Amino acid sequence: MSHSSDSVLFSTLGKGDSLHQEVLAAFPLCQMTEEDLIQNPLLCKLLATLSQHVDRTGLTQQLKKDLEKAEREVHTQRLGWLHVESVYRVLQEILQENRFSRNSSTPPEEEKFYSTLEQCMLVVQCSRLLNSSSDISEDHSTVLALSVDRLRRQLPDEQEILQMKQRLPSELLKHLKKKTINILSYYQPDCENESEGLRNVKLSKLPVLLDSEQKKAKSLSEKNRENITLLQRQTHAYLSELLKCMKILQCLILDLRLKAQKELDRKKIEYFEAKCEIGLQKIRAEMLEVQLDTYTRDKIAAHKRITEKLNAELKSSEMEKQTVESKLASFEIYGKDFETLAEEYSRLQQEIATKSWALKEFTT
Repeated sequence: MSHSSDSVLFSTLGKGDSLHQEVLAAFPLCQMTEEDLIQNPLLCKLLATLSQHVDRTGLTQQLKKDLEKAEREVHTQRLGWLHVESVYRVLQEILQENRFSRNSSTPPEEEKFYSTLEQCMLVVQCSRLLNSSSDISEDHSTVLALSVDRLRRQLPDEQEILQMKQRLPSELLKHLKKKTINILSYYQPDCENESEGLRNVKLSKLPVLLDSEQKKAKSLSEKNRENITLLQRQTHAYLSELLKCMKILQCLILDLRLKAQKELDRKKIEYFEAKCEIGLQKIRAEMLEVQLDTYTRDKIAAHKRITEKLNAELKSSEMEKQTVESKLASFEIYGKDFETLAEEYSRLQQEIATKSWALKEFTT
């Protein structure tokens, strides 16, 4: 029996690709693809069966009716609350304008009307504050032991309230007309110089104008949200592309750095080699200077020693000459022996001359 009903159901929905398309159209909120339905035929069968009992949002017919009924009730209550709140705020604006424009020449009827209205508004405001907490039990004392009945005792006399109520609609109408004229002047500044009849005609068209402006603002808001979403997507895509470009640039920089590193290392090596060569040349120059200083000192010391030795030999030769001369003078009388002494004297003279020349050469 179940198999026959499923066959009737599938024959009603369709077969193959048409069934998949109908299931996808029946559940647009589900993130599924046709491939998912092909790979899971039992899931496709279940969704096809559910599509006969729920709508595109997944709600059953009864639940949808209940939801629509609840939404209508909420809408009605919301409209009622907005109506009361709007009147309440307009009355507050009327009282506020009266406070700023009040002067000593205000008629007593005006003073009585606004004082009665203000007193009633104050009592209503306090009553709303007392009724705002729904969880307070009856035996729980409120602040200052206030109650709604006690607040109502602060209301003016019935006659004063009745007179105020009789005048209030005209005052509300007057104030609302003034506000609508201000709104109309905002959209159409030229209406201030127009006649009363033409202005009333434009005022009658003001709700349509405001409705179109509201729709326009809503459309612009939707477009703005779409543009923001598009901008976010474009920003994300731009950042993704920028990251890719940065990675490519980093790779290119690294590749270029590796290629240039070899040339840079070669130049650094040449620089350090030249620097080391200059350092070695300085060291060699310093060592050569030290050696030259040492050689000069040694040469001077040697020259000094030779000079001292030659001086000593010269003195010795001179003393020997003097000795020979004295002997020559004393032995001139001996004849041939004198010739021997003369030869010895000549030899000594020649030796003295030779040593004097050597001494002179070393001292120069």
